[in-house]
Amino acid sequence: MKRKLLLAALAVSSIGVIPLTASADVWVNVAPPAPRHEMVPAARHGYVWAPGYWDRHGREWVWRKGHWERERRGMYWHPQRWAERDGKWYREGGRWDKDRPMGDRDHDGVPNRADRDRDGDGVPNRMDRAPDNPRRQ
Repeated sequence: MKRKLLLAALAVSSIGVIPLTASADVWVNVAPPAPRHEMVPAARHGYVWAPGYWDRHGREWVWRKGHWERERRGMYWHPQRWAERDGKWYREGGRWDKDRPMGDRDHDGVPNRADRDRDGDGVPNRMDRAPDNPRRQ
């Protein structure tokens, strides 16, 4: 009886561990290669393009092609990416989120540091008196 109870307890406790290990980010000591140029297919209604990315397979870098993700209304697709922290490279898996990426004030997908028209009014930042004011006429 005690043995069955112990096995049942082990089985139940292992269920909580499986999702943690399956969703863990990958980390390596070597930076990934530069991203490949991919031809993005024509837009598909109801889908979002998830760009390709470098992945690790053992000790080798492997390119994973981009693919379509079914759109989720009110949510934004954050693509897979590699980020350096403390001298190691971490792969953050693609995910759906309610928040847009940091630094994308006008929600056009271009980070503000590279956006030449941050407020989307059609006037380039260098000629705009208020480049961060989307309500300016």
